[in-house]
Amino acid sequence: MAFFGLFDKKTCAICGGEIGLLGNRKLEDGNCCKSCASKLSPWFDERRHSTVEQIKEQLAYREENLKAVENFHTTRTIACDRWNVLLDEDARKFILTRDPRKITETNPDVISFSDITGCRTDVDEDRTEEKREVKRGDKTEYVSYNPPRYTYRYNFKYIINVNNPYFDDMKFELNSSSVEIKSDSGSGFSSDPKAGLLENILNAAVSTGVGGAVNPRNNPEYAKYEKIGEDITEALTGAQTIVREEKEAANAAPKIAVCPYCGAQTEVTADGKCEYCGGYIAEQI
Repeated sequence: MAFFGLFDKKTCAICGGEIGLLGNRKLEDGNCCKSCASKLSPWFDERRHSTVEQIKEQLAYREENLKAVENFHTTRTIACDRWNVLLDEDARKFILTRDPRKITETNPDVISFSDITGCRTDVDEDRTEEKREVKRGDKTEYVSYNPPRYTYRYNFKYIINVNNPYFDDMKFELNSSSVEIKSDSGSGFSSDPKAGLLENILNAAVSTGVGGAVNPRNNPEYAKYEKIGEDITEALTGAQTIVREEKEAANAAPKIAVCPYCGAQTEVTADGKCEYCGGYIAEQI
């Protein structure tokens, strides 16, 4: 009884095609084939709670988005391990894509700089204590070093908050594998046999903290991903500033209109009147 209806033929409420075995993608009030579901935005995660009509509306948006992708002209690329931030600084837009050479095939969402509401790097730290093996008779025990030693693993995630009808944020990884730092390795600086003892002690003191803690910024890999995040933030916040300044300049620019009363080409006053005859012309602009 538990399998009743499982193998019944289903029809996609979006395209009308027959849905194959294991190809059904549930909607709130219907079924969707995996082909139609694959056309949705990769940042959209509310499919199961969306109606058929809402999915159709998003697919229409995605068709329009493809036109924007075809007109997208990359002026700058910021590359991560798996993701690429492509900027069209002339059109004031950006996209995120895994493969910059296949954007027309993957149809990444084209986002206007003006729709960015925030951006930041989140760094996740995981710490594991390293222990040494000690033989006690016929038993093996693992005991802490003195002072304790740790292995730190760091993962960098970037979040862009956006104003979009289908998703609120775009989260992606800057690194493909964890940045690993051992607290007994000088946080990325190994002892140099050619250096003096005092120099190595000073390097270790600068690189590590109390109780074996590390300063990860001394590690080249950590610094690399931190810099990538800073570059993305600088690019996006800088773009936001340009858009805001342009909007402010447009709002501050004088409004010129032909007065319907005296026929003069006039700069409209703050209260919407002709500067020559005083006629109210705000509705003519």
